Amino acid sequence: MRPLALVGLIVLVLGILAFFVPIPRSNTHEAKIGNTSIGVTTEHNQKLSPAVGGVLCAVGAVVLIAGSRKSA
Repeated sequence: MRPLALVGLIVLVLGILAFFVPIPRSNTHEAKIGNTSIGVTTEHNQKLSPAVGGVLCAVGAVVLIAGSRKSA
Protein backbone atom coordinates (compact mmCIF):
# COMPACT_ATOMS: atom_id res chain seq x y z
CA MET A 1 0.00 0.00 0.00
CA ARG A 2 1.30 3.44 -0.88
CA PRO A 3 2.13 5.87 1.94
CA LEU A 4 -0.42 8.47 0.83
CA ALA A 5 -3.17 5.84 0.69
CA LEU A 6 -2.19 4.66 4.17
CA VAL A 7 -2.45 8.23 5.52
CA GLY A 8 -5.86 8.59 3.86
CA LEU A 9 -7.05 5.34 5.43
CA ILE A 10 -5.89 6.46 8.89
CA VAL A 11 -7.65 9.85 8.56
CA LEU A 12 -10.82 8.14 7.31
CA VAL A 13 -10.86 5.76 10.30
CA LEU A 14 -10.28 8.67 12.69
CA GLY A 15 -13.21 10.50 11.08
CA ILE A 16 -15.51 7.51 11.57
CA LEU A 17 -14.37 7.10 15.19
CA ALA A 18 -15.08 10.80 15.83
CA PHE A 19 -18.81 10.02 15.51
CA PHE A 20 -18.81 7.28 18.16
CA VAL A 21 -15.93 7.65 20.65
CA PRO A 22 -16.28 10.35 23.32
CA ILE A 23 -13.25 12.30 24.52
CA PRO A 24 -12.94 12.36 28.33
CA ARG A 25 -12.22 15.70 29.96
CA SER A 26 -11.90 16.64 33.62
CA ASN A 27 -11.89 19.99 35.41
CA THR A 28 -10.73 20.68 38.95
CA HIS A 29 -12.30 23.46 41.01
CA GLU A 30 -10.61 24.41 44.28
CA ALA A 31 -11.20 26.91 47.06
CA LYS A 32 -8.50 27.75 49.59
CA ILE A 33 -9.31 29.18 52.98
CA GLY A 34 -6.20 29.66 55.07
CA ASN A 35 -4.34 26.33 55.16
CA THR A 36 -7.43 24.35 54.13
CA SER A 37 -8.22 23.45 50.56
CA ILE A 38 -11.53 22.08 49.30
CA GLY A 39 -11.73 20.76 45.76
CA VAL A 40 -14.17 19.17 43.37
CA THR A 41 -13.25 17.35 40.17
CA THR A 42 -15.86 17.12 37.42
CA GLU A 43 -15.58 14.78 34.45
CA HIS A 44 -17.24 15.23 31.07
CA ASN A 45 -17.35 12.95 28.05
CA GLN A 46 -17.78 15.00 24.90
CA LYS A 47 -17.91 13.91 21.30
CA LEU A 48 -16.42 15.97 18.53
CA SER A 49 -18.75 18.03 16.40
CA PRO A 50 -20.36 16.06 13.55
CA ALA A 51 -18.91 18.66 11.17
CA VAL A 52 -15.39 17.74 12.27
CA GLY A 53 -16.10 14.03 11.78
CA GLY A 54 -17.58 14.71 8.35
CA VAL A 55 -14.60 16.78 7.26
CA LEU A 56 -12.18 14.10 8.48
CA CYS A 57 -14.10 11.42 6.57
CA ALA A 58 -14.19 13.50 3.38
CA VAL A 59 -10.49 14.41 3.53
CA GLY A 60 -9.56 10.81 4.34
CA ALA A 61 -11.56 9.49 1.38
CA VAL A 62 -10.03 12.02 -1.04
CA VAL A 63 -6.48 11.29 0.15
CA LEU A 64 -7.14 7.54 0.02
CA ILE A 65 -8.38 7.75 -3.56
CA ALA A 66 -5.53 10.04 -4.60
CA GLY A 67 -2.98 7.75 -2.97
CA SER A 68 -4.34 4.57 -4.52
CA ARG A 69 -4.29 5.85 -8.12
CA LYS A 70 -1.37 4.73 -10.21
CA SER A 71 0.78 7.48 -11.60
CA ALA A 72 1.51 7.52 -15.31
